[in-house]
Amino acid sequence: MKKITSFTVDHIRLVPGIYVSRKDFAGETPVTTFDIRITSPNDEPVMNTAEIHTIEHLGATFLRNHVAWQDKVLYFGPMGCRTGFYLLLTGDYESEDVVPLMKEMFRFIATFDGEVPGACAHDCGNYLDMNLPMAKYVADKFYREVLADITKERLHYPA
Repeated sequence: MKKITSFTVDHIRLVPGIYVSRKDFAGETPVTTFDIRITSPNDEPVMNTAEIHTIEHLGATFLRNHVAWQDKVLYFGPMGCRTGFYLLLTGDYESEDVVPLMKEMFRFIATFDGEVPGACAHDCGNYLDMNLPMAKYVADKFYREVLADITKERLHYPA
């Protein structure tokens, strides 16, 4: 079998950042998949499911309500390896194009107070697996250490 694109990335040299994972077409509409890498793969601890789940709920809610981006959002959700998230947008974008959006989203998550959207039995299949304090910690750390002064090395996969 042919390796899928995400398995061809050098996960030894990959650092937290925002990367274009792939570009596809749905009919004639371009779709850009972003790799929002929160932790350094195989180098630091992965996120626990509770904070991932909380970030997913808050991030998806934020994105689908964002005035400028809501109609472009196809998907926001976690990677199985628990080191980051995928964001799929309609359109042909580069990593630099979504940095302001990611800064806004991670500040939103880092400063969120209140009930996590969709965190109830009616709305979610595993609503008890949430950890808002850790989600806020992870979002703040990613914002401060990666997004605040993001460098080119954190916007393009290692060669």
